[in-house]
Amino acid sequence: MASDSKADPQKTGTQLPDHLPHTAVHALNDGRHSRPFDALGAHKHRNRRWISTYQPEAVAVFARVGGKDTELPRLHGDVFAAAVPGGAYKLVVRYVDGTEVVKHDPYGFGPVLGELDHYLMGEGTHKQLWRALGAHVMKHEGVQGTHFAVWAPNAQRVSVIGEFNMWDGRRHVMRQMGGTGAWEIFLPEVGDSTLYKFEILGEDGSTVQKADPVGFGAQHPPEQASIVRDISGYGWKDDAWMAERRERGSVRAPVSIYEVHLGSWRRRWDEGGRPLSYKELARDLVPYVKDMGFTHIELLPISEFPFDGSWGYQPVGLYAPTIRFGPPHEFRDFVDAAHAAGLGVLLDWVPGHFPTDAHGLAKFDGTHLYEHADPKEGFHQDWNTLIYNYGRTEVRNYLVSNALYWMEEYHLDGLRVDAVASMLYRDYSRNDGEWIPNKDGGRENYEAIGFLRDMNVAVYGAHPDVMTVAEESTSFPGVSQPVDAGGLGFGFKWNMGWMNDTLAYIERESVHRQYHQDDLTRPLMWQYSENFILPISHDEVVHGKGSMIEKMPGEGAEAFANLRAYYGYMWTHPGKKLLFMGCEFAQPEEWAHDGDLNWDAAAEPEHGGVQNLVRDLNRLYASTPALHVKDCDPSGFAWLNGDAEQSTLGYVRYGEEGDAPVIIMCNFTPVLREEFRVGVPLAGHWEEVLNTDSEMYGGGNRGNLGGVGSTDVPHDGQHQSVQIVLPPLSVVVLRHVQN
Repeated sequence: MASDSKADPQKTGTQLPDHLPHTAVHALNDGRHSRPFDALGAHKHRNRRWISTYQPEAVAVFARVGGKDTELPRLHGDVFAAAVPGGAYKLVVRYVDGTEVVKHDPYGFGPVLGELDHYLMGEGTHKQLWRALGAHVMKHEGVQGTHFAVWAPNAQRVSVIGEFNMWDGRRHVMRQMGGTGAWEIFLPEVGDSTLYKFEILGEDGSTVQKADPVGFGAQHPPEQASIVRDISGYGWKDDAWMAERRERGSVRAPVSIYEVHLGSWRRRWDEGGRPLSYKELARDLVPYVKDMGFTHIELLPISEFPFDGSWGYQPVGLYAPTIRFGPPHEFRDFVDAAHAAGLGVLLDWVPGHFPTDAHGLAKFDGTHLYEHADPKEGFHQDWNTLIYNYGRTEVRNYLVSNALYWMEEYHLDGLRVDAVASMLYRDYSRNDGEWIPNKDGGRENYEAIGFLRDMNVAVYGAHPDVMTVAEESTSFPGVSQPVDAGGLGFGFKWNMGWMNDTLAYIERESVHRQYHQDDLTRPLMWQYSENFILPISHDEVVHGKGSMIEKMPGEGAEAFANLRAYYGYMWTHPGKKLLFMGCEFAQPEEWAHDGDLNWDAAAEPEHGGVQNLVRDLNRLYASTPALHVKDCDPSGFAWLNGDAEQSTLGYVRYGEEGDAPVIIMCNFTPVLREEFRVGVPLAGHWEEVLNTDSEMYGGGNRGNLGGVGSTDVPHDGQHQSVQIVLPPLSVVVLRHVQN
């Protein structure tokens, strides 16, 4: 008969093996044992093998060896143990309702992590940290299950909890190995799609439940559990793209980026207004972006995040593509489809801060593990978020490894790094007395600078064919210069100064623009100090700023003409391009994350005209070397004509020797200028390759009948010139025809 006594062995005089003293039995029952593998599982005692197990709610437990069951008597509480003959064993657990479960013993398996894993984690150089930590479906010692591992160096005890153990943190306490603070356990029979969390007993005796920092999947918010996701074995079909993508994202390439918030690009209102899935986006978004002539799709953050209103900029699961649109393999389907269409995919990446949500990284093991303890260093006042401790080796490794993870596991083509300025400066958005100077008394955040350099060195070292992009709004030097030259090592930087100045200009009534022509010319003073991308991003069409068409002065046709002229200027100006979704068809309203784009408006003639223009600008940009090969080279640009009083502006773009130069003439007043003379660098015929006043774009169709010939009339410092029709509020683009 099975014993159901819960008597204390210390009081009954029961003789216990050396590995299972009375203190260990009590600690196991109380959920306080920090080294359960020392007490549970199989251990040798006086030439006999003892098997010990902790089984709450069991009325009887047996060890089955070779088909024979040996009862494990109850020692105390829910701890069962006995001497058992040698050989592979399983546990047979009987419950009060008569059910019987046969299972492998998690404490009968050895560790999965090896010495090299611990060495690299301790050194902070584990470039594939996600292959050591997190949840991994695998076969271990001949048994199928899932290996769990997490970094929590200051915890007294760490457990895996889930439906498989009734969310009881006493049942599967993990093993702490080495001196790295990593905990691990292999749970047999636990597989893909299993919900789980880590329960952590802190130094102060408090218990918290945390999502997996390196989990590959998570529940749909507001639920907070991680999900076991087997991300191995995907059949990529993008070999051709991967072989050639280096040329697609270089400083000499025509890079034109379509920025997308996946949740609000388009919704299924016939199904409750749900957003499109990754598979539906592969079907609908990818061909749309391809047709529009963009070269890359940039996704607002998709690392799992709890609050929809953060747009993804407050992530809690850096390694988990958000479940809002589907599981990880379906996100890979989206990337694969983009690559098949010849499009790159960039991810907006947020290593600058994280939210305070209780299930996230905040005080992860009961201490300020990922963040600084002092709020003067560790708290973002603007966003009510926490700041990573970039000076901590393991935290820096966690972030650098995450950057590599997206490249290696999801074949992403680059990262746009959010809020770099907030990382570079300790006094960012802080008043005197609210920040701590660096060791030299200055405001630069040396640790964050070091992290960004490490990240770029690691990413470009492993994947020289991708791009990293900094959203950086200050004049910090060398953002897109190599690390070995003293820079931060990014491939590109957003030109926030260009965006601010040019929008300030175009938003003015045309009669006032003559006094602010320097808003258009000043950005050239710093244009070649970095490898710039010209961004019209989500930030410019939200929070009361209005949509792009709402920014334009004038009513009706005049507002649309202003916007077309601005886009013509943007696409012919040096620098790569970025445009937020909806801006390509002049969406009437500013962006709302909980809705979708106004596709009905896109079907209207004036909006469709802007859409046609953006499509043609992309195609012209890609097919005309002079407009892109020297985007980051000052020898590719020269001013030609500038009359502030008339609000006209002209310039020439050059490619390499043999590439046809291009003349751009802008008119930012509603005045038709006929017989307008422009100097040209070469004699001959100049074809009109784009005119934003074309009727195809909703304009008045005033143009130059396909092109003009030069004459020996010096102008604008050139020996030759042409006379053109320069329509009101327009940009005219002329390309030299080679003889």
